[in-house]
Amino acid sequence: MAPLAAAGIGIVQRDRFRVTEVKIPIPNLPRDLDGLRIVQVTDIHLSPFLSENEFARAIDMANETRANLALVTGDLISRRGDPLDACISQLARLRADAGVLGCLGNHEVYTNTQDYVTREGARIGIDFLRSRARALRFGGATINFAGVDYQKFNSPYLVGAERMIAPGALNVLLSHNPDVFPVAAQQGYDLTIAGHTHGGQVNVEILNQNWNVARYFTRYVLGLYREGGSAVYVSTGLGTIGVPIRLGAPPEISLIRLCAT
Repeated sequence: MAPLAAAGIGIVQRDRFRVTEVKIPIPNLPRDLDGLRIVQVTDIHLSPFLSENEFARAIDMANETRANLALVTGDLISRRGDPLDACISQLARLRADAGVLGCLGNHEVYTNTQDYVTREGARIGIDFLRSRARALRFGGATINFAGVDYQKFNSPYLVGAERMIAPGALNVLLSHNPDVFPVAAQQGYDLTIAGHTHGGQVNVEILNQNWNVARYFTRYVLGLYREGGSAVYVSTGLGTIGVPIRLGAPPEISLIRLCAT
């Protein structure tokens, strides 16, 4: 009965979205960026296991944060035949003062929808950054957002991404795969924002250690990690893949607040 009970708890958690607020200290953060709010929506996986109505509720929750900027960091659907246009229609409702930026995930690759999502994103006002950077001004300070397509595990990471670094700006990398973080930090990115892992999706804590499938692929499974003066935040995301279960890794809309150290 124990496995069935756990599965039952997981299924209940699967659509219990929450807004997770995380403060990320940034060394030498310009005063005009202190307190800046960035809302992240990731790993949507709109499918038979996450309905459009459920996703609409998540978008409403993201909008209620009244963030300065919104990010969409990949995996809109799981497989071909899933309701991609419905997902894009709901993403069109996402609002933030400075607009919406994004990057693509592995399921855009698997479904061969990278170009379609990029084109439709532009139509609804979402700028998916594909090996491209975009600078945004907030008062007298600049944030340089650089985005990359999905970086495959165990392949060379972020080849050429150092060319997108903007001297004198706060440099933020959007990468679906968080495992790129050490390379991003070495290249000079101050912050990496990622998803992909679903926080392990089924995560069990034993003796103060998190046990989940994702930890066998990357050290960066959920939450905030630091390396020197650089940081990465890994959201648990909204949807599921494989078994439609969430246990110990609730689905989240992430609200990132930049703060001075």
